[in-house]
Amino acid sequence: MGFVESEKGVGGEGLRGIKSLFRRKQVDSVHNRKESHHQLAKELTVAHLIAIGVGSTIGAGVYILVGTVAREHSGPALTISFLVAGIAAALSAFCYAELASRCPSAGSAYHYSYICAGEGVAWMIGWALILEYTIGGATVARGISPNLAMLFGGGDSLPAFLSRQYVPGLDIVVDPCAAILVLIVMGLLCVGIKESTTAQAVVTTANVCAMIFVIVAGGYLGFKTGWVGYQQPTGYFPFGVDGMLAGSATVFFAYIGFDSVASTAEEVKNPQRDLPLGIGSALSICCMLYMLVSIIIVGLVPYYAMDPDTPISSAFASHGMQWAAYVISLGAVTALCSTLMGSILPQPRILMAMARDGLLPSFFSDINKRTQVPIKSTVATGIGSASLAFFMDVAQLAGMVSVGTLLAFTMVAISVLILRYVPPDEVPLPSSFRDSIDSLAFRYTSSAHDIHRNNPSNAVGTSKDGAGKEVESIKFPLIVKEDAQGNYVLNDENRRKIAGWTILLTCFGVLLLTSAASYVGLPRGGTWARVAVWLVIGVLVYALYGRTHSSLQDAVYVPAAHAVEIYRSSPEYIA
Repeated sequence: MGFVESEKGVGGEGLRGIKSLFRRKQVDSVHNRKESHHQLAKELTVAHLIAIGVGSTIGAGVYILVGTVAREHSGPALTISFLVAGIAAALSAFCYAELASRCPSAGSAYHYSYICAGEGVAWMIGWALILEYTIGGATVARGISPNLAMLFGGGDSLPAFLSRQYVPGLDIVVDPCAAILVLIVMGLLCVGIKESTTAQAVVTTANVCAMIFVIVAGGYLGFKTGWVGYQQPTGYFPFGVDGMLAGSATVFFAYIGFDSVASTAEEVKNPQRDLPLGIGSALSICCMLYMLVSIIIVGLVPYYAMDPDTPISSAFASHGMQWAAYVISLGAVTALCSTLMGSILPQPRILMAMARDGLLPSFFSDINKRTQVPIKSTVATGIGSASLAFFMDVAQLAGMVSVGTLLAFTMVAISVLILRYVPPDEVPLPSSFRDSIDSLAFRYTSSAHDIHRNNPSNAVGTSKDGAGKEVESIKFPLIVKEDAQGNYVLNDENRRKIAGWTILLTCFGVLLLTSAASYVGLPRGGTWARVAVWLVIGVLVYALYGRTHSSLQDAVYVPAAHAVEIYRSSPEYIA
């Protein structure tokens, strides 16, 4: 396999534009980072990652979700719904864990897509994630103020400058409390990753303590009253197994948040070990807490009598513990605050990763020397989310978060298959490495010609390097050859083609199967229309800026087997 020239000057403008969609980064992107950019601080350990994962995953939704799902889908089998959803989430978590440990750089799903699928897909995933985290943060912030008001006695208990106000002229309801909370979180994230993670750990601990209170106090009430919720004539599956599975599809979104851990991969001290442990441990803790809470709540109150809005508070109130509502409200507020931090944390790192690759202005890639965090990206993210939280009722836009999550999870799963079975066989190097590339190409080509001249029967695409190790020649491609028994085996090119088509057909078949078997509808057409508009804007931004400013614009593609040797022999690496 020979060296591949840069796309500059090859073919017409249209051909170069199409080829740019399939440009792929190399797995180890550390070499691609410009020395002028300071690196992110490597401060995070497994404990920090667990705090980020649990804090980003357990939101206030669990305090409401159990009532709706139990009444409409699962009944007493709500615990099984959480278990099935946890298993499904674990499969996605394993994909994130593998890619995060193999490609430990900022950017999460965007970074993995760039390595495995190409620049076009990576841009769309990154653009969708920007929308997801911006709207997600604003949505969470909007949910804090009413819960905070309830904690202090009611909707009018907050000071006037914090409470929601209706603006007649604009026909909108502004929420100053939500905007202020977003700005506070933005400030914490600007201080430093270790400091902000410690603050999130404190808030998450308060949330977990509230859930432990529900489990312990609810268990005491259940044993005292005889678990009336399980003594129903309809049995454990009143809506059947189908209802339980439909409930699993609904509560699956209670597990979303562990992907925030993957976005901090570049800031982890030992990513190959700590990232899988952090993601797996966080998801296990969340699944255990969800199942224990659901066991308690569906046992205290019959599923059909649950309050869909405040199921946990009403369950305790029915047994004379009205004061427990304050503990539960505190848990909901801390859960939302922790989720807010987890929603805003990943986006600056995605913006930074896209700017590093030249797809966004370099403004977003700057890292502060003192705090070692991308402050400019963090401030831009905070201002955007705070503006949405202040001015807009984001309920209509919340479905777009689910679409972004769906796209990211799907692409991450596909990326695992690609990286395992069809990894990039050619990697891009900066054009400044041209002298080292030419030197290596001349050395290997001369070696291959010498072998062919001295022993033509041996010219099957191999030569020896300086250490005497047999390597693949850049002049002669790998051809069909025989194994020890004399049987012909596939060459590498054909194997990659078969693996690629197999992955494509497998993904298409899974899509058809899940669409036919799903009882849960996807977000409505209006949501998809809004997502389509956002993606069209993204296409225009990429066409006008990203494609022509990409760091791979003038890259030279070389066989992956020789990339490290070229780096080590280049003057830039030696310097």
